[in-house]
Amino acid sequence: MSNLVESLSNSKTPNVPNWCPGCGDFGIWSAFKLAAQKKGWDSSNSAIVAGIGCHGHMVNFVQITAFEGLHGRSLPVASGIKMANNNLNVFSFSGDGDSLAEGCNHFVHTARRNHDITLILHDNAVYGLTTGQTSPRSPKGYVSKSTPAGSVEEPLNPLTMAIASGATFVAREYAGNIEQISELLIAANEHRGFSLVVILQPCVTFNHMYTHYFFQKNTYYLDKTHDITNKLHALEKSMEWDLNKIPLGIFYKVESPSYEDQIPVLQSGALGMRNIEVRNISDLYKGFA
Repeated sequence: MSNLVESLSNSKTPNVPNWCPGCGDFGIWSAFKLAAQKKGWDSSNSAIVAGIGCHGHMVNFVQITAFEGLHGRSLPVASGIKMANNNLNVFSFSGDGDSLAEGCNHFVHTARRNHDITLILHDNAVYGLTTGQTSPRSPKGYVSKSTPAGSVEEPLNPLTMAIASGATFVAREYAGNIEQISELLIAANEHRGFSLVVILQPCVTFNHMYTHYFFQKNTYYLDKTHDITNKLHALEKSMEWDLNKIPLGIFYKVESPSYEDQIPVLQSGALGMRNIEVRNISDLYKGFA
């Protein structure tokens, strides 16, 4: 606990967090800052990208250079940053609506390409910022202002999607387990390739089904018998979602060349660190006048 208090103190910004009291974002925020303190992540070696949603406020509360982009577009921006300077630790914060609705195509293709970035997906199964509409993670039958008769749609499973699409590090935690999230984020960042860390994050204002008590009661950790290199086994465990049987931990981890490892132009050093020759192209423009 002393490490956590020191981390929060050393990483303060002038902005006071404005999430609802009890929001799971507080746990994710605390865990990320704790990991940053442990590993020395700062603006000299790291960058943060966020999408639109309650999670997006993270960029205001962490002292690391950050960019908040369009809804669902955090992964393309994060990928671009990584390719421009592949020496950086690049983290993308996104919500379940942000990543799995507006940004679902980017989610699949970033995993397929195995970009060397870490996606921290805040999974509260609802659109919290816009006051409680059903998201792609809301369970079938979920009653909200957008589905007053109950949702007729089956929820998407980001773990299964990521494993099937080609992600090489796939894990899940609960927002109340701050120390465990911190260690998981460090492991995800140190993995070379696309890392997905889903955080089960209660929305205390609008989602009264997936509460802190629900996750504390119904989650368990994968044990040592789980083979994280076995894709079929990982897919099977990723589809567990029953009462008292929601697994946490690392589901899948394999070594495979990242997208950046395979781009020839990056093998001689980061693009952003190179001296670029300035050329005068005025004569070229004259040809089109």
